[in-house]
Amino acid sequence: MAPESEHDRGLEVTCYAGYRGEEEPREFRLGDRTVQVVEVLDRWLDPAHRYFKCRGSDGDTYILRHDVRRHRWELTMYTKG
Repeated sequence: MAPESEHDRGLEVTCYAGYRGEEEPREFRLGDRTVQVVEVLDRWLDPAHRYFKCRGSDGDTYILRHDVRRHRWELTMYTKG
């Protein structure tokens, strides 16, 4: 399956759906900066959102939230190093 991109307020997330069809982020852009997702550290669901705690290629940790109904991505947490 081909990667998909979503846009939300300058955040662009590229996802890949694996063999189970569940999408997970592979990289994201914040403005003019691209961060590769090195590892998905955790993931969880609530009724309206999917959350991904990711370690980026820059060594920082991010939590990305996907609003399933609106098909929008948001950066909800960032930790340096």
